[in-house]
Amino acid sequence: MIKINYNQEMENLIKNLDGKKTLLLHSCCGPCSTAVITKLKDFFDITVFYYNPSLYPETEYEKRRDEQIKFLNALNKQEKRNIKIIVPTFNPNTFYDAIKKVENFENLKEGGMRCYACYKERLEATAKFAKQNNFDFFGTTLSVSPYKHSDWLNEIGLNLQKELGIKFLVSDFKKKDGYKLSQDLSKKFNLYRQNYCGCVFSLKEQEEKETNN
Repeated sequence: MIKINYNQEMENLIKNLDGKKTLLLHSCCGPCSTAVITKLKDFFDITVFYYNPSLYPETEYEKRRDEQIKFLNALNKQEKRNIKIIVPTFNPNTFYDAIKKVENFENLKEGGMRCYACYKERLEATAKFAKQNNFDFFGTTLSVSPYKHSDWLNEIGLNLQKELGIKFLVSDFKKKDGYKLSQDLSKKFNLYRQNYCGCVFSLKEQEEKETNN
């Protein structure tokens, strides 16, 4: 099976853009968005879509939301930009409804099919909003993390592109030291960095690791 270089595909797409396009960018958190927005801000008119019903507990959702807003405010002020943010109503039931279709979802490790269902639910919500509001593209920051499957993310995004008729920005933002850049920028902007993916299951997994160390 040929491994697709999604970062190269994205760079080729950007080179061939006819002017600046609108992008609805799903963001999981402020730290991950730093490197992604830095790479895309000169080529797209970006609106961040902070949609993460998987986050647990709700205080964690709020903390990450506030850090996302903090980063955008700082970047907009620093560079005289106007990157907007949309924050849909937090409803964790949408996450649980999506993952309960996965067999044995409670006991799966991070990176399994429960995560695929979570990716799909968030990307589908992003794609539908982008379509309804006439964005040129939709995309996600998720591939900047070394713990996320970029192949799955791009597969889901491209399937939604076909299904809904809204262009998906393929990506693998961890390439070319993207994750390191997100770490460096998080320090620069003094952002809170979480130590678990976000859902209750990833939190329990992290707590078990810490207990066993």
